[in-house]
Amino acid sequence: MKTAPHPAVRALLLCAGTVLLLAACSPKFNWREVRSKDAPYSILLPTKPSTFARPVDLDGTVLTMTMTASKVDDTVFAVGSATVPDAAKAQAALIAMKTALVKNINGTVRSEKSTAAASSSQGLSSSIDIEAVGKTPAGKEEILFGHFVSKDKEIYQVIVMGPEKQVTRENVDTFITSFKHD
Repeated sequence: MKTAPHPAVRALLLCAGTVLLLAACSPKFNWREVRSKDAPYSILLPTKPSTFARPVDLDGTVLTMTMTASKVDDTVFAVGSATVPDAAKAQAALIAMKTALVKNINGTVRSEKSTAAASSSQGLSSSIDIEAVGKTPAGKEEILFGHFVSKDKEIYQVIVMGPEKQVTRENVDTFITSFKHD
């Protein structure tokens, strides 16, 4: 004759099962606000980010770009920031960043929108938004969403790149629209 488990044991087993079920269902996208220590911006990233700095050559202007990025499966969410020596070179730097990223995936730009503004309170600012498709050197089809921004001497690249079938517009919009710079 089988005996039923003690109510305390049954509750413990139920609790353990619930914990395992919740752990298995943890969301891939755990959005968190990140504030840069190197530049005046904040952004939402889907996982704990890594930050590194490296020199980049933007059409003959060599500068140090700080990148903060996180990855979900094969999709990268990244924001880069740098300071150009002269605000007049910021627009050219945005174009160079956009061109280099599209070239990295042997891409074609599907859509592009540019804006520029000058005001006494914010100085010179401009932005370029793109959607591009292409293939990595390994032959994987990729989609790239880029938001390139300049404000005086500060330049930023905010990008989402990954397999086109895995990148959702909702996650792209959440990431890119969360970018705020002072």
